[in-house]
Amino acid sequence: MENIKKIAVIGGGSWATALVKILCNNVSSVNWYMRNEGAVRHILKFRHNPNYLQSVEFDLNKINVSTDLMEIIKPADIIIIATPSAFLVKLFENFPVEILRDKIIFSAVKGIIPEYNAIPARFIHKTFGTPYDNIGIICGPCHAEEVALERLSYLTVACQDDEVSEEMAELLACRYIKTTVSDDLFGTEISAVLKNVYAIASGICAGLGYGDNFQSVLVSNAIQEIENLIDEMSPIHRDVKSSAYLGDLLVTAYSKFSRNRSFGYMIGKGYSVKTAQMEMDMIAEGYFATKSVMEIKKKFDVEMPIVEAVYNILYERISPVIEMRILTEKLS
Repeated sequence: MENIKKIAVIGGGSWATALVKILCNNVSSVNWYMRNEGAVRHILKFRHNPNYLQSVEFDLNKINVSTDLMEIIKPADIIIIATPSAFLVKLFENFPVEILRDKIIFSAVKGIIPEYNAIPARFIHKTFGTPYDNIGIICGPCHAEEVALERLSYLTVACQDDEVSEEMAELLACRYIKTTVSDDLFGTEISAVLKNVYAIASGICAGLGYGDNFQSVLVSNAIQEIENLIDEMSPIHRDVKSSAYLGDLLVTAYSKFSRNRSFGYMIGKGYSVKTAQMEMDMIAEGYFATKSVMEIKKKFDVEMPIVEAVYNILYERISPVIEMRILTEKLS
């Protein structure tokens, strides 16, 4: 880790924008890949991302932004992937994987790879041949919008290699970002996927008119479902009451900045899935995760009635009113 000179951020959305902003506090240069040529030209001319977190102003002396994925990745020692999970397979389908094999790769994806029902860490390991000790995750509880406003936020950095996670935590820590480290790579990543599904459930309930009393029951049951699944998938000691699990769930389920909650709210208000997606013009990772999590929960034989309810609404087109009424009888 001592010889790290360059970091590359892959993605053009709000989280990628926030990460570039954070990293520029502590490093001399950041390579930044975006597929949108218009956005790249705008940043180089006006120093703002035209589509996300427009209040963030970049020092062009510190960033190299490009649509050339090879140019961005090849000289970098650390790669941070902040691309929606639904696009990852296509993004790297023609990329020479041997270039990525020996690099340190962190995921800020917070979604599941729908083609394989795989969390990003497993996808990275299987696709690029990267050892798990060189794979990490950057998770919350944290919304990119509050990072842009420089409001105090907390990030969890998880990797099986303590040295790798501690180095990344140092690179991200600044005046308005506090960091903690964890060795629970799989548990934190699975939890980061699941909390988006529960945020959709929270939004649906809000759209239907359920109040705070019910929301508290919903979220308390959600953390139990998260614990049951991740303990089956990765049976190590962990405290799901800590911020990487419960904290991330809470902020995603309740925050006005949560796109998954917003997506669910529109579903609860009567929007179709397609209309809600078009209205948001952003990716709600929980939509894709719901289908994959249903397959995973069947494999591990874990009871997850909230996930089942969200799946039935999104994919089986069962009325949210009916499905949530059934769910209320299953929660405690």
